[in-house]
Amino acid sequence: MIIWGVGVYAFSFIKDDIPKQLNTESMLLSSEPVEGGLENGEKAIKDIIHDTQKRVVQIELANEALGSGFLYNDQGDIVTNAHVVAGATEVQIKTRDNREFAGTVIGLSETIDVAVVRVDGLKGAEPLKVSRENHAEVGDEVLAFGSPLGYQNTVTTGIISGVSRAFEVPPFQYEDMYQISAPIAPGNSGGPLIHRQTGEVLGINSASAEQGVIGFSIPMPNVIELIEGWSKQPLTTLPTIEITTDIYQQDTLSDEDYAQFLVSYFYESLDVKDYVTAYSLLGSESQGNLSYEKFREGYIDTKGVMIDELSVQTDEEIIVTAVITAKERKNGSETNSQYKVTYKVGYENDDMKILSGRGEVLE
Repeated sequence: MIIWGVGVYAFSFIKDDIPKQLNTESMLLSSEPVEGGLENGEKAIKDIIHDTQKRVVQIELANEALGSGFLYNDQGDIVTNAHVVAGATEVQIKTRDNREFAGTVIGLSETIDVAVVRVDGLKGAEPLKVSRENHAEVGDEVLAFGSPLGYQNTVTTGIISGVSRAFEVPPFQYEDMYQISAPIAPGNSGGPLIHRQTGEVLGINSASAEQGVIGFSIPMPNVIELIEGWSKQPLTTLPTIEITTDIYQQDTLSDEDYAQFLVSYFYESLDVKDYVTAYSLLGSESQGNLSYEKFREGYIDTKGVMIDELSVQTDEEIIVTAVITAKERKNGSETNSQYKVTYKVGYENDDMKILSGRGEVLE
């Protein structure tokens, strides 16, 4: 009886009195935003990356040209750029888990750099959520997905750095474009531009200038009607498109361009805590001297990384020098530290890797 009585009293105390002593409502139960937490409608960045990558595909043509695309409806329709699939009626689609499907081009514009590929093998799959009406604003944080330089399912981070940009890359007219700071390289074309807080598709990554520094993306509200029209009534005859410029061609990139993107990609991966991808960019000798566990442990207290300066020198070797600012957790508090890092970059089995590196702390 004593034990039973104590149990009843303890239950009553926990149920009624303890909640009254709490200063704030539980974040798990509260429907209101909590300062320092995620706002309503926001997702954790890792969840957004994971969910998006499952719905981003690599597109390969018969001539081995590569591009990207994303699943936008449950009919198996993939949105991409027109210049990615120009001249093709059938393409090969590769998903994140290395499944391969045949795709048929059902929509292609001669003037707007947009196309749709239907993949019967992906019918019924859950698509990405698309921002159909709302336009992004300068300062919005974004994630650019694609397969730049053949690195499948890459994610790079940035912001909307400009809006309403217009230019011409024959035969296409680019109007009302988003300018983005996320690094863009060949192979990114056709991939989705994702809102970092909501996970919605804001645009279609389409072109770049000053390789790896400035990118441009087509706003989804501007082309959603065209895309949905093709999905409802696929084209029976595709227009003939002649790509008269080599801006999209992967083989025009120099080793300096590849090296610059590789190091940028390395730090982008660390910034979003994707240690597996960052480690995969190291050469075999570096991996042999440093296990993945030790590599991850070395960055576990790094909260964020930003590249301040980046330069490439080539002579007999490719040397990339970067100045980075790292937000680190030290002795229970966060501090910003600046480093100068120098990497030797080269090819292993036809893939460019970070072969070795050294760094120093800057005051």
